[in-house]
Amino acid sequence: MWLVLIGDETEHAYAIGGWLFAFAAITDFFDGFLARRWKKVTILGNFLDTTADKLLVSGVLVALVAVGRASPWIAFIIVGRELLILGLRGVVAAGGEVMKPSIWGKLKANVQFIAITLAILRLGEPIGDLYLDQWAMLGAAVVTIGSGFEYLKRFAGAIPRSARAAKK
Repeated sequence: MWLVLIGDETEHAYAIGGWLFAFAAITDFFDGFLARRWKKVTILGNFLDTTADKLLVSGVLVALVAVGRASPWIAFIIVGRELLILGLRGVVAAGGEVMKPSIWGKLKANVQFIAITLAILRLGEPIGDLYLDQWAMLGAAVVTIGSGFEYLKRFAGAIPRSARAAKK
């Protein structure tokens, strides 16, 4: 995305950015897979992995908005949800609890990775009024909102436990 942001609007800049982003997303999958397979999953590892995902997605989304390949309101939804959940996890962690990643969070990450890769590459012609990547971004926004509600529900259940732990 750096090539694109410095003004290299050629297709190779987008192709390089798209493939690098896809590579980062794939390595994220294998990192988690190998950690589970070798039983090396840790609280710190979970925190760092989800934080790295949030930084990757948020940074690239901001760049995509800057070059007109992502909607600002969809980026706001996604980045806002990421910051909210990161903050809530910190509150729960301060009370001695851990909010593990959920299947909704993993689904959200995968849909976002696919949508962002498609947005960088911008393949094909529009389908109706939108390109394929724009439809994918709408899907990512919906899944992001759904996973956000799921985490809020889990957070609400974790507050009483963490509050009790803090009083001890």
